[in-house]
Amino acid sequence: MNKYLSELGFRMPAEWEKQRSVWIVWPYNRNDWPGLFEYIPKTVSKIVSVISKTQKVNLIIKIKKDKKYIKKKLIENKYKKANVKFHVIPTDRIWIRDSGPIFLKNIKNNKRLFLNFKFNGWSKYKNYNKDDKINNFISKITKIKKVDPKIKIKNKIKRIVLEGGSIDVNGKGSILLTKECLLSKTQERNPGMKKKQYEDILYKYLNVSNFIWLNKGIIGDDTHGHIDDISRFISKNTIMTAVEMNKKNPNYKILNENLKILKNAKSELGRKFNIIKVPMPRQIFINNTIVPASYMNFFITNKIVLLPVFNDKNDLKVISIFKKNFKKRKIVTINCERLIWGFGAIHCMTQQEPAS
Repeated sequence: MNKYLSELGFRMPAEWEKQRSVWIVWPYNRNDWPGLFEYIPKTVSKIVSVISKTQKVNLIIKIKKDKKYIKKKLIENKYKKANVKFHVIPTDRIWIRDSGPIFLKNIKNNKRLFLNFKFNGWSKYKNYNKDDKINNFISKITKIKKVDPKIKIKNKIKRIVLEGGSIDVNGKGSILLTKECLLSKTQERNPGMKKKQYEDILYKYLNVSNFIWLNKGIIGDDTHGHIDDISRFISKNTIMTAVEMNKKNPNYKILNENLKILKNAKSELGRKFNIIKVPMPRQIFINNTIVPASYMNFFITNKIVLLPVFNDKNDLKVISIFKKNFKKRKIVTINCERLIWGFGAIHCMTQQEPAS
């Protein structure tokens, strides 16, 4: 390709832009929820069913014969049958936000393609090979061309590792990301790759030029700093960000530092952002392990916003904040107290495909 995708008019749309469908993977990996797996299919079926009532869902299953059992689960949640399409694809985990396609759309002609970044299990887990190949199947199903972003480091051309949960865009040229996830030596995705190289790649492929680098993600996030647990665009000029009010909580300092960066940040047009502060839920421990419970792992669809809740005293306050800021969409809460034991919630397990 002689020209960069950005020069050809491609860009990553914001999540709130018109979607054609949502991709979701059915849960199979019991090791991701030790002792709690029996509750996970019920939660996932509720999420699929809620989305299906207003738009199409592409549901990935590993085994064709499971379709009957899964349909039964969906019927219990009153899903819209015509809007759910099943696809048999081998997978390791449900977290398609990170392993799946990052869709692009052309500004000039609405043509779509998607980026096939390498997925390596967050540089932590070894069982990721099936998830790294998921985009081969999605490309064939959708007939959308995939592009493998690559970079030359130390005289070797490598496919770049990047997860969808590590970036968030406003669709106009601004992007949120963290230094902890992309630049840290811990769980290092692309050894030898520097900040300037990341910015060059993200400009060339996603058409973003205004980089808002936050410092760290929340405690308990085993991805090591994903942005979609801490700060999210909800419009081109507005950012929602998690805040911790308890000074003794280890997230207090982390989120306060990020808040200061956001308050000083400017948009691609040089304007200050409108910052909406969202309180954190209590710290949740499962088997003496802190899990990354956060309201920021919400997902925006065409007509609804799926909001994770945790049976917490802040749930009602946060629902009110969301209703105030998403006046054209219905807020649907999903209890994620058990889902979060897999170290992810609603945004982590969904991937939107933009309308053409």
